[in-house]
Order: sequence, then C-alpha cells, then structure tokens
Amino acid sequence: MARLLSVNVGLPRDIPWQGKTVHTAVWKSPVQGPRAVRRLNIDGDGQGDLAGHGGEHRAVLVYQLGSYRFWQAELGRDDFSYGQFGENFTVDGLPDGEVCIGDRYRIGSALFEVTQPRVTCYRVGLRMNEPQMAALLVARGRPGFYLRVLEEGQVEAGDEIVQVGIGAERITVAEIDALLYRPGHPSSLIERALRIPALSAGWRASFQALLAQEQSSSATTGNAGLAPVSGPPPAWAGFRPLRVSRKIRESGGVISLALEPVDEQPLTAALPGQFVVLRLRPAPVAPALMRSYSLSGEPSDRNYRVSVKREPHGVAGTYIDEAVQIGDVLDVSAPRGNFTLRLDDSPVVLLSAGVGATPVLSMLHALAAEASPRDVWWLHGARRGREHPFAQETRTLLEALAHGHRHIRYSAPDPEDRPGVDFDAYGRLDIGVLRDLDVPRNADFFICGPSAFMSNLTAGLAAWGIAEDRIHTERFGAGPSNNPGIVASPQRPPHLPPHLPPGPSAAGPMVSFARSGLSVPWGPAFQSLLELAEACDIPTRWSCRTGVCHSCETGLVAGKVAYRPEPIDPPAGVNVLICCSQPLGDVVIDL
Repeated sequence: MARLLSVNVGLPRDIPWQGKTVHTAVWKSPVQGPRAVRRLNIDGDGQGDLAGHGGEHRAVLVYQLGSYRFWQAELGRDDFSYGQFGENFTVDGLPDGEVCIGDRYRIGSALFEVTQPRVTCYRVGLRMNEPQMAALLVARGRPGFYLRVLEEGQVEAGDEIVQVGIGAERITVAEIDALLYRPGHPSSLIERALRIPALSAGWRASFQALLAQEQSSSATTGNAGLAPVSGPPPAWAGFRPLRVSRKIRESGGVISLALEPVDEQPLTAALPGQFVVLRLRPAPVAPALMRSYSLSGEPSDRNYRVSVKREPHGVAGTYIDEAVQIGDVLDVSAPRGNFTLRLDDSPVVLLSAGVGATPVLSMLHALAAEASPRDVWWLHGARRGREHPFAQETRTLLEALAHGHRHIRYSAPDPEDRPGVDFDAYGRLDIGVLRDLDVPRNADFFICGPSAFMSNLTAGLAAWGIAEDRIHTERFGAGPSNNPGIVASPQRPPHLPPHLPPGPSAAGPMVSFARSGLSVPWGPAFQSLLELAEACDIPTRWSCRTGVCHSCETGLVAGKVAYRPEPIDPPAGVNVLICCSQPLGDVVIDL
C-alpha cells in the first residue's frame, strides 16, 4: 500500500540568483497534523509563477521516496529533506513508471486525479543547487507528477493512498514525459495520449502539435510540441553574395534595394512575409553589421527586394542610403521566418504602420500575382504623405484583386495631403477602425509595425473575439522576453537597449545578434550563448536552461555551435538552443 510520508507547503519568496531576483515557491517544508486540500492548492501553499505552475490541473505536486533514494546515489548526497524537489506530497510508492495519467487516488478525505508530469523548470535546479536538474529529471525518467483535486478534503502524513480509478489508455507518467521531451514521437502513442480525458490542456496542445507534425507531408525537424515548426529549411546556410541591381527611394526615409545572384544561379523564392539577414561592412577593420530586413517584393527566384528605413542614428540605414551603390555585392542569408501567408480561402487583413508595411506588402504581391479571389484588406497608417512608402504600388496591386479593400490613416498630414485621395481619414489605426470598417472577423490578421501598434491591435483583436491562431505579428527587433520568475529590479531597468557586456573585451569568435544589431566577441566568462545575450540585455526566452523545454530555440543564421550539455531532443536543423550552446567560430543568431 502506498503511503503519504509528508505534506509540504511553502509560499513564494524572492531568492537572489546570478545577479537577479527569482520569485519562487519551490522551497517547501513539511507540516504536522492535518491540512485542508483545496481545488487550487493546499492551505499554506502557493505558486510563484502561475503561468508555469499551479492552476486546477497542477494543484498538488507529487514526488516519491524511491526517486529520493535514486538521486542520493546518483548525486552522491545525503542532505535531502522532504520537500527537497519542490513537491507537496512526498510518498512511498507511486513510481512514475507505474502511475498512469488519469489514475485516481483517495488520500485522507480528498480525491485526486493524475493530470501530467512535472513541468521542466530551472527553479528545481536552483532549489537542489544542481543547475542540470531539470534535464536530469527527464533524462532519468523521474519527473514526478501533478494531481487535480476532484474532492476537497483533509490529508495528513501517514495517510494511506488508495487507488480508486484507472486512467484511460494506461500510459504512465514516465511514458508521457518521454513522449513530449525525448526523441521519437510515434503517432500511435500520441493518439492514445490525446484520448485521455484527464490530460491537462497544455500537454494536450503540445501533443496535438506533435501529431500534426508527424502526419505532415512536408519534411520538418525539431519538436513541434515544444517550439513552433519553422517550415522548410533555408535554401542555403550562412550568406550568399548578391549584387545590388536597383536602388529605389520609396519615401523620404525608406530605400529599397533589388538584389540578384552574382553567379546567375536561381534564388529560392521566399514565402510571402519572410525576411533575410544582410551582412554589411561599412568599415574594413570594424566588425560587420548584421541586420534583418523583410522582403518587400513579389516572391521570385530571380531577385529579392528589401526596403530599409533610415533612422536618425541608424548606422546600417545610413550606410545603405549613402554608401551602397548599384553594382555593389552584399552578403545575404536565405529567406527565413514564420510570419507567412496562409494558403487557404479565408479573408486576409494586412495591417501595418510605417516601414512595417514591408512583409505584408510581399503578401499583397503574392495575392495579386495569382489574382486571388480572397477578400483582401490593406490597412496602413503613416504620419503624412511624404512618409508613406509604396502608396501607388499598393493601390495598383489592390486593383488587380477582385475583392481588394484599402484604408489609409495619416496621423499628422501635410497641407498638400488630400483627404479621400491620398488618405482616407485622420488618426491612427486601432480596433475601433476595424469595427467601423466591418472587417470580417473570420479573417487571418497579419500585423507589422511599431511595438505599441502591434500590442494594441493584438489586444484589441483578442478582446473582439478573434482566435489566437488567426492573429499573426512580426517584429523587426528581438521579440519580448519570457524569463519566468525573474523579478524586475530598480537597479536594472527591464527595457535597457542591447549593449556590449560589462568588463574588458574578449578575443573569442564573434557572436552577432541579427535582430538586435549587436556583434560581441565570445569570452570564457560565459557558459552559454544565453548567458552572453543576458549580459548584453538582449531580450531572451527560456525556462529550463538545460536543453529540455526548447523555450530558447532560436534561428541560427550562420556558423556552428557545440552543446554542453547535449539537448534532450535536438532543435530544428536550422535552429539552436541558446541555453546550452557555445559558438564554434563566428555565429549569427536571429535574436
């Protein structure tokens, strides 16, 4: 008979870690006597990060005495106490290799249901003083599991654990954990997992993505259950020399470059909405500049067009505007990116502001080239006519569509800008404009422009009832950070611009962060590309920091990396897990 050895609780607290502050409740301590178990947790317990922990399906975390003994031998330690692994229930019995998702247990007067394995998280490593712990739990098949509270009641150390129900499909916690995190994702087992009613929504969504990947006819790599599949791999690795065949001024501050092959070998037509990385060399002795630019022309295997806005203090834009000439040869990456036009019959709404028009303009070109019968809306915001690029070009493209619609807003028009001719209304684009225009709500919405513009429209569309998978955004700079549990510090503002790391310059390979526009030499002070990015205040996304969860998966534009430790399941072939990788020579990262 399995038995409850200890009930452990803990409230969130702030813990110093690597110069940061982590808000976490992973420190749990045993309590004496009976405790009430509620729908969301145990009395006296809490979770510091409700996005990754807690909630109805993750109310109580269970870990086993057998795993305690395993880790004591594996790690050569004898300093463990109950609650050591952040669990609420320390139990004798219920091994991960025998307990199944959906199994039900009576403990004391409460009734529980097994819903999912433990979520991989760096904070268990913080608690254990073992940075690789999140990966080790998965690699050794000993994650522990969560319970949902079906009937609230009282529990106490010493209670017997009585199984009162058997989960559908009889898939164990260890099998479910390996199915998501480890290599090999057989469709038959995923389909069985999806038939388990008790499986939590997050894991269900991951398995649905994996199943779609397994059943897809296209050759994709990586783990779709953990990171979005990036579509077909780039047509070439690193950079290819392309010649500037034309240079066009689109507006007061926007310049387009048409790029064609030097060797006359065909290019690979980009997907509408993709971008390329340019390697620019304004000065022979200075590090090259890496910049990401969306392709703005019709997808073609003959040439690419990029359109660049010259910012007041922008080094790359100034160089392109003043120094790059027709006939010059630039190093260009293959097209990449997931912000691409969906190939179906639903309406399309292309929303942009300023130079954010470039990727959605490529989509408009593609729709016009095929004379698409789809309902297509072009909604654009600019300050004034002289800052409105592609005005005539978009008008011509929309005229080629049977169901094209256009609405232009100027926020500060010049006296010569003509209402009803050059633009349709004063002001900025927002959700109210879309409502007034009666834009179809069953459309795919593609949004590109300044961060505030995209954030406001995304929130407005969600509030309007638009499904999340219908809202697509593209950022020219690095995306938003996702660093679970990290507390903002008054001494370190959360939105510092990217910069060189503190201390003397290193002499290692050059690491270029293409979206952030920063190139930094690698040095021995850093254990991973993630640590280097953090030292430069480049926005990053991560959770496990040990090569398990793939939150940090990022495009690798050029170069090679080594992994220490090796990831549990490799990323897509064109990507890199920055949390556990180091550069082997110069690298360019889409970050």
